[in-house]
Amino acid sequence: MNRRAVIVRADVDIRWKKQPPNYRIYVNDELFSERTWIWQEEYLEEMLPIYAPPGEYTLRWEIVPPFKGQITVTNPRVEHCAGAYITEQLQLRIPNESI
Repeated sequence: MNRRAVIVRADVDIRWKKQPPNYRIYVNDELFSERTWIWQEEYLEEMLPIYAPPGEYTLRWEIVPPFKGQITVTNPRVEHCAGAYITEQLQLRIPNESI
């Protein structure tokens, strides 16, 4: 099967105190990115360029220990790939090209 290019966007917010936390993004169980959150009282629009074969992929954001904070991901959406979508459980579904 051929790979498909998908852009996933989501609004991400982290509430934290003391030291800015690092957070990671996983696609299935594979580390996609690790970043440091430096903003207070702000959210960011996260953009994940994914190039993958058709299938289902679980997206996960998490704070890296020992950092403390509350991460919230809202408004997940797909761009650039007709038919692909994200469920409420942050499950990306990329259809076959015939769809």
